[in-house]
Amino acid sequence: MIAASSLVVFALAALGLLLLPGPAVLYIVTRSVAQGRRAGIASVLGIELGGLCHAVAAAFGLSAILVASSLAFSVVKYAGAAYLVYLGIRALLGRAEDAGAEPNAPRSHAELFRKGFLVAVLNPKTALFFYAFLPQFVDPSRGSPVLQILALGGIFVLMATCTDSLYALLASGVGRWVTARPGFPRVQRYVSAGIYMALGAAAAFTGESRK
Repeated sequence: MIAASSLVVFALAALGLLLLPGPAVLYIVTRSVAQGRRAGIASVLGIELGGLCHAVAAAFGLSAILVASSLAFSVVKYAGAAYLVYLGIRALLGRAEDAGAEPNAPRSHAELFRKGFLVAVLNPKTALFFYAFLPQFVDPSRGSPVLQILALGGIFVLMATCTDSLYALLASGVGRWVTARPGFPRVQRYVSAGIYMALGAAAAFTGESRK
């Protein structure tokens, strides 16, 4: 299975990404601020279920590529690294997305859950992220790639559930104040850009040693 050293690096990289507010977190914060903590938690659960679907899809899709050709898997792996670098560059140059502009917000918790699920599962960027991020920590020589990707995806979603739930619990009190601070978007942009580009560069330069 996954090497302990790779698992530690994966957990640290995932934590760094999850602690930086992205569109999903901004959606959760918005719902929590507007409708309370339970609404935020309902949104979290829906979003994480959608993320889990993407992780499962990535596991079986990437496995099929590996079975077909180890060269093809390497191409996907390096394309994923390039995509992570691209995300970093776009984060550096772009503007924060306004996840709060939703005039007709869902009311019931079940509706919030469904909305969160659809936000995640219908987002092609989420699918691309899983296809780009998870293969960087897979070593085909250490067992089934499907099980490795499923394990990594499950760990990522579990960590996301914890961090996003923390945002939901805190957002009703301080979320609006934090995200409204003048320096927040700039700090978020630089830190997230740095993490994405570092992940992509590390994958590109160390990928051969994992084979």
